[in-house]
Amino acid sequence: MLVDPLSDILELVDAKSVISGGFTAEGSWGIRFPPMDKLTFSVLLEGTCYLRVDGHPEPLHLAEGDVFLLSTHRSFVLSSDLEAAVVQPGQVFPTDGDGFGRVGDFGAGRKCVQAGGFVKMDPHHGGILADCLPAVIHVDASSSHAATVRWIVEHIDFERTRQLPGSPMASNQLAMFMFIEILRAHLESGLDLQTGWLKVLADKQMAPALRLMHSDPGRSWSLDDLARECATSRTTFATRFRRVAGVPPLTYLSNWRMRLAERILRDTDRSISDIADSLGFSSESSFSHAFKRSSDLGPKAYRQRSRLTQATCEVPL
Repeated sequence: MLVDPLSDILELVDAKSVISGGFTAEGSWGIRFPPMDKLTFSVLLEGTCYLRVDGHPEPLHLAEGDVFLLSTHRSFVLSSDLEAAVVQPGQVFPTDGDGFGRVGDFGAGRKCVQAGGFVKMDPHHGGILADCLPAVIHVDASSSHAATVRWIVEHIDFERTRQLPGSPMASNQLAMFMFIEILRAHLESGLDLQTGWLKVLADKQMAPALRLMHSDPGRSWSLDDLARECATSRTTFATRFRRVAGVPPLTYLSNWRMRLAERILRDTDRSISDIADSLGFSSESSFSHAFKRSSDLGPKAYRQRSRLTQATCEVPL
């Protein structure tokens, strides 16, 4: 199998996309959405509209087939025009039963149909992905990803309108595909990439080292090994990787091992010594010391706290 750091990260943060609803609008209309603690995405199924994001200098004009993704904690406005009166979501939703609200002057023309959702992530690790993303990612229908995006949009609309058995599950699987395609478009554009692992992945010279570390995180990789994979000198490699990633390469490797250890401790009953060995530590003691420096708790205490938190969350209200 191809080693893919993006898939590794998505699995680590347990990313799941969910279509949460949408709306149909006509005439002059505007909706202000409050900040969310999740990544928010939207697809324009029909018509055009404007997007204004708090903290973003310029409004975006969206056309049919366009997709955008917003980072967390930013409110935004979708509207027919920049002068339209704005209402709160509570005045549009709850919906008429199909997951869609209605807003504007129906019969006035200029129909717009939007579907939106969010990306749920593990609260412990979600920042690994969210912190690498800019405030807004816009994928327009004329981009190099247009054909794939159009296919996804058409099928999301199909599932919405037909309401066949399994439609909610199918819609959410399509939404996950949409999220990955948005990330691919962002990587390919090279624009507004934040310092971190995602920027390393977009750097054609540095990406081979990232893939090498993810292929076998338990191996004792040296700077020479990683520099050789990138066809560059040790000094050049170390300098460039740190500039792009924000941390030295071996620090990145150490941090990634700790994130993997947290997941294994939380989700499995594997012994501490087995985890230590799989992640390249010479002893359980050296692993425990490294883990405590990273997480402020020893491995056993971390596992106990994680299990207690999970049990508390599972108690029905």
